[in-house]
Amino acid sequence: MGLRRSASRAVAIGAGLALVGLPLRAQFLLVPMDDAQQNHLKAYGLTFAALKANLKAEWLLNYRGGAFLLPDNADLRKRAALDGVSTEPTDDGGVAALRAEIAGGNMESVVLERAPRIAIYTPPMSPPWDDAVTLALRYAGIEYTQIWDEEVLRDGLAKVDWVHLFHEDFTGQMNKLHISFRDAPWFVAQRERAMQTASRLGYASVPALKKEVAERLRLFVERGGFLFAMCGATETLELAIAGRNVDIAAAWADGTPMDDRADDRMDWNRSMAFQNAHLERSPFTNSMSDIDGHQVNVPGRRQPLGAFTLFAFSAKFDPVAAMLVQDHRSVIPDFYGVTTSFTKGTLKTGVTVLAFEEGAPWVKYIHGDYGKGSWTFLGGHDPEDPQHNIGAAPTDLSLHPTSPGYRLILNNVLFPAAKKKPLKT
Repeated sequence: MGLRRSASRAVAIGAGLALVGLPLRAQFLLVPMDDAQQNHLKAYGLTFAALKANLKAEWLLNYRGGAFLLPDNADLRKRAALDGVSTEPTDDGGVAALRAEIAGGNMESVVLERAPRIAIYTPPMSPPWDDAVTLALRYAGIEYTQIWDEEVLRDGLAKVDWVHLFHEDFTGQMNKLHISFRDAPWFVAQRERAMQTASRLGYASVPALKKEVAERLRLFVERGGFLFAMCGATETLELAIAGRNVDIAAAWADGTPMDDRADDRMDWNRSMAFQNAHLERSPFTNSMSDIDGHQVNVPGRRQPLGAFTLFAFSAKFDPVAAMLVQDHRSVIPDFYGVTTSFTKGTLKTGVTVLAFEEGAPWVKYIHGDYGKGSWTFLGGHDPEDPQHNIGAAPTDLSLHPTSPGYRLILNNVLFPAAKKKPLKT
């Protein structure tokens, strides 16, 4: 009898709570991205999973480090628990309060419509150093397709929304690694694979093949695609596009300095980010051009690492730029790469600078529109491996679940999912 009375009382209390507007369960999961978050990187994977399941998601720009608002869902709760992602269940009242806070400040809510189709341009047998974006996607649990030259040339880009380029050399000089590693087994194997691929696809040389791949990537962006590049791919893609009719790799092929007039034949009207750069003429100097401010691979010209600052964009007036810099830190330690930074003097007019180093003649992180699409370039190779020497062990992201540098990569992955709003003027 006592048990029956207790059960009846519990039902009555539950009904009473519902009557006064307090739900028995939350309707939403707030995924904080400030210091309350235990695993920032896997939080992106959780949000991507919601989009894959056709669930509504929102990105709350400049609110708690760029928090996500997801529907309360048993599968999402389970994944969050397994991945160690912090969530805060909330109801309609809580959401109304946060919306009021967003409306009254330098914040904005952006609807994420669908999971973007992601591809990473990477060789079938990657070199013995890792790619930060591949590591980030794998750790976060975000699906992607691997593509290479053959897929690009067969119009495989038509099947994806977002493409990442790692440290590939689109001029065909293989990052000039022959200078120091010409006899290393991994370099010999890489060179032979590249030459065989070029021959199989009907190109006279590796530089000819890579220039055509660069052109297809340019067209991908021009027609509406999203491109994200890091490290040497940022610089060499632009050199290959602007130098489509210039034999940039001739010096590498025959060991003689490049033609003095090569700079004059570059067509910077075709490029996305850079202009008026000067090519490195010597085949025995690792640098590709003066785009890279740090000149990391040139003896005697290596610049020390500092820290870069993310630009504080208005989420209401510049939502695109704001998405790309969402983070729980505004100042991030710098990290080297084949191309570490971008000299200010080589930037095209209209390029948006997303991150800079105070007082330096270079910037770190840039973005822009091109045709119907857009591109984003981040200098450096691995945010959690500042030196990143060849042969270094892959970064273990389980040791860096709150990495602010890796967050910049994952911002770019979700960027194409955003429902575009007209800019306020």
